[in-house]
Amino acid sequence: MYAPAARRPASFLIFALSCCALSLLAASPAVAADRPNVIIMMVDDLGFSDFGCYGSEIETPNIDALADGGLRFRNFYNTAKCHSSRVSLLTGLYCDQAGAESLSRGVTIAEVLGKAGYNTAMVGKWHLHAEPTDRGFQKYFGHLSGATNYFVGDNTFRLNGEKWDDFDEDFYTTDANLAWAEKFLSESLSEDPDKPFFLYIAHNAPHYPLQAREEDFRKYEDRYREGWDKLRAARYQRQIEMGLIPKEWALSPRPEHVPAWDELSAQDRDWERRRMAAFAAMVDRVDQTTGQLVQFLKQKEVFDNTLILICSDNGACPFDRTKGKEFEPWDSRSYWCYDTGWSHVGNTPFRLHKQNQHEGGISSPLIVHWPAGLKTKPGAITDQTAHLIDFMATCVDVGQTEYPAAWPERKLEPLQGKSLLPILQGKTREPHDFLYFHFATNRAIRQGKWKLVTHRASQWELYDIEKDGTELHNVAAEHPKVVQELSQLWHKTAVETDHLKPAETKPVSGKTPPLLNKNGTPAKN
Repeated sequence: MYAPAARRPASFLIFALSCCALSLLAASPAVAADRPNVIIMMVDDLGFSDFGCYGSEIETPNIDALADGGLRFRNFYNTAKCHSSRVSLLTGLYCDQAGAESLSRGVTIAEVLGKAGYNTAMVGKWHLHAEPTDRGFQKYFGHLSGATNYFVGDNTFRLNGEKWDDFDEDFYTTDANLAWAEKFLSESLSEDPDKPFFLYIAHNAPHYPLQAREEDFRKYEDRYREGWDKLRAARYQRQIEMGLIPKEWALSPRPEHVPAWDELSAQDRDWERRRMAAFAAMVDRVDQTTGQLVQFLKQKEVFDNTLILICSDNGACPFDRTKGKEFEPWDSRSYWCYDTGWSHVGNTPFRLHKQNQHEGGISSPLIVHWPAGLKTKPGAITDQTAHLIDFMATCVDVGQTEYPAAWPERKLEPLQGKSLLPILQGKTREPHDFLYFHFATNRAIRQGKWKLVTHRASQWELYDIEKDGTELHNVAAEHPKVVQELSQLWHKTAVETDHLKPAETKPVSGKTPPLLNKNGTPAKN
């Protein structure tokens, strides 16, 4: 698995030469010792409460340890969907503003930090056009596809721009990501010890198919017999006790299309607890590899000055596309998924799911760890609001460089995000004027305490998100002026900033939001 040597493709050399002409547009590289290494780890389809330090019963001691020594965010947002979150993370722009999967109006963190003297590498899921090595990553291992078989992979796996298919009998995607990450960092630290590095780990886990190593699955196979109602209540209670959410935020109710656990047949309960066990096992494996990475960084004596950010690309996923149910989850022929019953647990205490712009779709854990630079109290929780678009500005800030004014063959959009560095330094950051959200016909905008949101462009709902973070008390009727102002701001941003097409900005219908089936799709009347 580890034999091929890392190579920079021709596309990277062309890119590097073209960038020389624009060298005056960015700040000169600072002294390496003054700048941290940066690791951004994004997990896939992991709900707000799925790490132990966010309330879960899933065992994530390594990630929890980073939280205990670092900082957690209570109000951190993604875009509620896989590809759009990757666009925003990499470019610091809203998805369509950046040109969506083409990234045609944006630059990546790897391009900006690479130009500023960083070594850049990526492992894992790309899910965008072209390849990472075309967009500033000097080294890459992973798959270009939006999801893959964890045991046998697929034909989109690449190593430094070239096809890779060296799958052996012990291959498992999450483990392979860690192995190649360590290999890339070892090479960078050996070849260029004076250069800081930027590493982007884009785990496919725990995105379906729910495929887990047998030893991980066995650890959880009996843990979910109590069912989703009791486990969700327990997560909520832990969140309150750890100070993660205010006790005034009521727990959102179980979706009406999801039956109470006790109403399920014995056969259905057995199936449900098994597929949640597979999901938990996948999260556990992510944590295990995170622990291995931490030990690697400590052995290389770079841990203290490495800024680590861990987040998720969207809320837990309600889509049940199960095939191969007759195979165990450690069999590559299996293709298990779970649905709304468990995604509702993942998104505790919020409602709705991946793709929705309600809090269940867009709320992500964010854990920040940086011994040499973090000035907040270890284990602190901040309620300052932030978004994936802030990662680019943060990297520009800690990398002591500038966001470029121009780039070869691209007409760049202005940077949308704001640096998180003031928050990391224990200060109150000047907040965003507002945050904008969009996927398909799901829309939202947040300004201060107000959040305006619609499910499938049905009707605008308004929430005082500070008092009612779980969105249970729609106050649109009491504040029509706020609804009008925020809806106008959403439409203005959608057209002028995010460059949406007219079909995507049609007025809301005013109808009652559609009911959902158990798998999160609209119910038929």
